[in-house]
Amino acid sequence: MTAFAQRVRYRPRRLPAIVPIGIVVVAGAVLAGHGFASPRNIGNLGLQASVLLMLSMPMTLIIMSEGLDLSAGAVLSLCSVAMGLSLAAGHGIGVALAVSLAAGLAFGVTNGALVSLFGLPPFVVTLGTLGIAEGCALVLTDGNAVSGLGAGISTLYASHYAGVPFPVAVALATWLVTHVLLYHTRFGNYVFAIGGNRDALVLAGVPAWAWHIAIYAYGGLVSGVAALLLTGRMNAAHPTVAIGMEFDAIAAVVLGGTSFERGDGRLAGSVLGVATITVLRNALDLLGVESSLQVVAIGVLIMAVIVIDSAHSTWRAGPA
Repeated sequence: MTAFAQRVRYRPRRLPAIVPIGIVVVAGAVLAGHGFASPRNIGNLGLQASVLLMLSMPMTLIIMSEGLDLSAGAVLSLCSVAMGLSLAAGHGIGVALAVSLAAGLAFGVTNGALVSLFGLPPFVVTLGTLGIAEGCALVLTDGNAVSGLGAGISTLYASHYAGVPFPVAVALATWLVTHVLLYHTRFGNYVFAIGGNRDALVLAGVPAWAWHIAIYAYGGLVSGVAALLLTGRMNAAHPTVAIGMEFDAIAAVVLGGTSFERGDGRLAGSVLGVATITVLRNALDLLGVESSLQVVAIGVLIMAVIVIDSAHSTWRAGPA
C-alpha cells in the first residue's frame, strides 16, 4: 500500500453508527413488544436487509468518490423487469440474470462516463438516468407487473445453503467481494484516492477516469444481481418496486459515517447503517406506521445523527 493510500485510509473516524443503531434497537424492542424479538421476526430482518445491504455496498464506494447515485432504485426496478420478461419468455435463470446484469452495467457505465469524462454533477446525471430507467421499465411493462415467471426463481429465493437463506448468502457475498475490492486491491486504493486527492492520482499517471467509471459500473452490476432477490421474493417484476430504495441506501451509508468529501468512508459503518434502517422500518411496521411516515422517521434519524456527529467533531477539535 502506498504512503498516500495510508494517509487517506486511516483518517480519524466519525461518530460510530453503533450509537444510532443501539438506540433504534432498544426503542424498537420496547415499543413493538414481544413481536419484535420473536425468532420469526429476527429471521425476517435478515431477509429484509439483504437487498438494501447489496445496494449500500457500491453506494459507499460511490459516495467515497465524492459522487452520488440517485438512479440505483430505478435501475434495480428495470433490472427486475428485464429479468422478469426474460423468465416469462421461457428463458432460464442464468440467461435472465445475464440480461439483468447487462441492463445494470449499461446504466452504471453511463453514469460513470458522464460524471468522470464530462465532469457533470453526479446529482444531475443520476437524476436523469433515474428518469430514463423508470421510463424504460414502465414502457416495457405498460405499467403492469410481469408475472408467470415459473417456480424456479421463487424456489431459488426460498433455498438455504449451509442453513443460511439464499438472499442472506448473496448479500453477505456482496459484502465480502466489496470488502476485498476496497481493502485488498488496487481498485480500493484508487477509490480512496479519487475521493481524497484525485489530482495526485492523475499526476501519478493513473487513468483516474477509467477507475471512476468502474466504481459506477460495479454499482450497476450489483443492482443486476440484487434484481434476482427482488424478483424471487415477489415471484414477479414490477416497474416501480424499488423506487425509493436509493434513499434508504444513501441514508444507510450516511448513518455509517461515510463522508461526501475527501474519500472518507468505511464498509463496516454502512453495514451498521443498513441494520439501523432495517430495524427502524421493521419496528414501525409492527407498530402499524404507514410507509410515508417511515420515510419521515428515517429523515429525522439522519438529521439527528448529523447534528450529533457535528457536535462530536466540534468537541474533539476543541475551542478555536
